[in-house]
Amino acid sequence: MTTAVVLGKAPSLARSLTRGALRSPVKRPSPGASYPRTRLVLRDVRADASRLSSYHRLCGFPPPAGHLPLPYPHLLAFPLTMRLLSARDFPLPLLGLVHTSITLTRHAALPATAAYELGVRVDGLSPHHRGTQATVVTEARLDGDLVWESRSTYLARHRTAHGPAPAGPPDPAPLPVLAEWPLPAGLGRAYAALSGDRNPIHLHPLTARLFGFPRAIAHGMWTAARCLAAYGDVHTADVRFRSPVPLPGTVRYGAEGDRFELRDERGRLHLSGRAGGAA
Repeated sequence: MTTAVVLGKAPSLARSLTRGALRSPVKRPSPGASYPRTRLVLRDVRADASRLSSYHRLCGFPPPAGHLPLPYPHLLAFPLTMRLLSARDFPLPLLGLVHTSITLTRHAALPATAAYELGVRVDGLSPHHRGTQATVVTEARLDGDLVWESRSTYLARHRTAHGPAPAGPPDPAPLPVLAEWPLPAGLGRAYAALSGDRNPIHLHPLTARLFGFPRAIAHGMWTAARCLAAYGDVHTADVRFRSPVPLPGTVRYGAEGDRFELRDERGRLHLSGRAGGAA
């Protein structure tokens, strides 16, 4: 059972990032570790019109038309998420934490000018062949009603006793390519400035190398948002981040039926997803 903690104002992202960075070296991630049973709540959260317009431009959505894009509440709740993930009792190190999946569900309209109540909690830890994953649940409410929610998994990479990854099914055949997008070297910094997600793996090759990445990588939520902007307005999306998207680079967006994906020029699968409930 979780205990709700209502905050009086949005947590400082800079403070959470600093706290998380300082605590990361002493964290000892394990699937059996204890984790916070706290649900952080922030009320009366509104989307800033200028920031929302910048998000639309950077992610490829059409100009704002009165409602939030499906991924946007995740960005609104990001200060709460960072506060939770940087807490002393959260067992995974914040630095180098990798977003591996997200499921987004819109239960009702998301007016762009509405005041939302946001809540974020950890739903559990699980073993992964590359380390330990945490599941984080985020909810948005209007007048007490749940209008949007997401479930994200975040991976802390570390040595495990599980051995090499089990052989999984081969990647599905590529979907029809509908677009090709060149990604500039500064994309990670641009999305970090917009979202507040300044994880070093996204900012510069030198900081990315500290965590085992030869180059900076794109934010998973940017790649998910860019694909959903291309796919069209939907009520649900289940997105799996399959491999990092190095910056700079070029990616190809494919879609067919309810499926969409992102691959590199050689066909390597970066992201796969399914969408539902077209509006």
